[in-house]
Amino acid sequence: MTDAKDERRPAGELEASVMAALWAAGAPRTPGQVQLSLGADLARTTVTTILTRLYDKGMVERQRQGRGYAYFPLQDAQGLTARRMHTELDRDSDRETVLARFVAQLSPDDERILRDLLEADY
Repeated sequence: MTDAKDERRPAGELEASVMAALWAAGAPRTPGQVQLSLGADLARTTVTTILTRLYDKGMVERQRQGRGYAYFPLQDAQGLTARRMHTELDRDSDRETVLARFVAQLSPDDERILRDLLEADY
């Protein structure tokens, strides 16, 4: 018999699944709609809790729909990844060393892309 704790998803997996469902929807979704699209054995209250946490983290916005809310992502997947990279960079006081080590670990292709981006006129 498996322990309930053993069946828990890794931290962040549910949030990632909910974000993926919102991105795929392309329009604001209620917790019930997100629950249906996930096709998982999740309670609507669990989905609501996840959406509320994502809202509190600034990852989604919500609009009133009936007595509840419909949620939509504030950024696409790539924007969210960039935001996480900035968050990690901000956690260390020695930005120069962090950036230097990041760049040193880039593949040649990624290094070329980064150079092109830095040289591009925005």
